[in-house]
Amino acid sequence: MINSLSGRLLILTTIFVMIAEILIFVPSIARFREEYMLDRLERAQIASLTLLADDMIDADLEAELLRNAEVFNIVLRRDEVRQLVLSSPMPQIIAGTVDLRDNSAALLIRDAMRRLASPENEVIRVIGAPVRDAGLLIEVTMETAPMRAAMIEYGLRILVLSAVISVITALMLFVALRIFLVKPIKGVVAHMQRYAAAPEDARRIITPSAGVTELREAEEALKSLQTELTSALRQKERLAQLGSAVSKISHDLRNILTSAQLFTDRIEMSEDPVVARMAPKLVGSITRAVHLCESTLAFGKAEEPGPTLTQMLLADVVEDVLYGERLAAGEDEVTLTATVPDDFRIRADPEQMHRVLGNLVRNARQSIMATGQGGTVSVDAKETDAAWLIAVHDTGPGLPLKAQEHLFSAFQGSVRKGGSGLGLTISAELIRGHGGDIKLVRTGKEGTEFLITLPKGDGAI
Repeated sequence: MINSLSGRLLILTTIFVMIAEILIFVPSIARFREEYMLDRLERAQIASLTLLADDMIDADLEAELLRNAEVFNIVLRRDEVRQLVLSSPMPQIIAGTVDLRDNSAALLIRDAMRRLASPENEVIRVIGAPVRDAGLLIEVTMETAPMRAAMIEYGLRILVLSAVISVITALMLFVALRIFLVKPIKGVVAHMQRYAAAPEDARRIITPSAGVTELREAEEALKSLQTELTSALRQKERLAQLGSAVSKISHDLRNILTSAQLFTDRIEMSEDPVVARMAPKLVGSITRAVHLCESTLAFGKAEEPGPTLTQMLLADVVEDVLYGERLAAGEDEVTLTATVPDDFRIRADPEQMHRVLGNLVRNARQSIMATGQGGTVSVDAKETDAAWLIAVHDTGPGLPLKAQEHLFSAFQGSVRKGGSGLGLTISAELIRGHGGDIKLVRTGKEGTEFLITLPKGDGAI
């Protein structure tokens, strides 16, 4: 109970209300003390008026008047004359004087607290102004013990009343908070627990219904999170199913390509010059297809091999990629060019770089061909002291907005209609394996440019 939100709210509410009541209690006690002394002054004034009305009263009546006023003597100043009206023997000397004619609130509170803290019975002089202007000044002497006892009794009544008010207020606030805050929070927690039991079930996504603004915002944020998570889980399931299917297809396709690879060995021995010129390209393409199938099978097992880094001539890989894309472009007016020096060397995996550049150049070519107009795809390379930079840019129509938002996400970042978006995803993963990165530099009506950065260092710190 104490560790629950409701229990802590109840305890804190009671404490805070009690603190407020104490802040009220202190000035209340000071005010009670002041009224107590003013009451004694008023009684003393009435007793003095009795003596003024009949100058000849006996000692017994005088003592009774003083007892009723609860004072020892009365001094009245009228017409600039200070007169001891009534008097009786005092048990001890006067310990102090209290002037009620000009007392600040802070002084009254201070003196009241001191009186409560002091149990000794003292005789004090109290000075005040007579009521109804019946003189210039009235002064009495009185004991402090009866006043302190009255203050304690009054204080106890105030404390009891404060405690009752605190409990009632705390209970009311406790009930209100449980209805308007704790209960809705428990409802949100219950929704979260039900959703956690079956996150794929869209029926368990919370429907915001809270009337409190902050709770409503929390429910809407939770709904958005649950919706995205459910969609991600469904996509993950589809990817798992697709991965299984692709692994099976790649396995069979690898066997088919291996057989085709055996046939190309005989084609290389042909004396036809055209066949002799194209056979090496065909052998290279089939070999890469076999490697791709093997990599796909390994990727399906989460065992994608890392890159085999060697010093390679980039121009050879770029020319091989562009040759294959020129054949694919056929009669379309797509110009594929490269400005890579013949002796430009980088440290990379040749097969993986062929896949990366092939994906980028192919996407650019297909983007231009989809417009039905001509265009250019270029591959440039340069180096700095820290990295090799390879740029692939085109004069195509630019990437769609959706493709830009999910550029390197599988099945979401396709740059053309009907594409899967796997090409850029695989390319980014392969470049990360080299310790580098690939990013979109620009895209728009003037064209698109991707930049590959391969660090020259070995990553050691």
